[in-house]
Amino acid sequence: MGRKIFLYAMAVSLPLSLGVVIWQSARYSALKDEVSVLLERQREWIDNNKRLIRDITALSSSARIEDFARSKLMLEKKRPEDVLQVIIGRE
Repeated sequence: MGRKIFLYAMAVSLPLSLGVVIWQSARYSALKDEVSVLLERQREWIDNNKRLIRDITALSSSARIEDFARSKLMLEKKRPEDVLQVIIGRE
């Protein structure tokens, strides 16, 4: 009687264990694919951030701003002797 129960338990537990292993393998594969997608997206974001930082650096250079002010806005840089400073309210 005890041997029959043991064999029955083994007959039930082996397919159950195999099913759990297959389920875990499928889940692992799906998570691995998701991680790959997320890593690729992270690389794209990092590359995009690098491009944006490079563009900000180029666009905020003082030489470029001065050139833009002169050519597009028709502004001129004043000489220090042409600037008059007025101080009000100091004693």
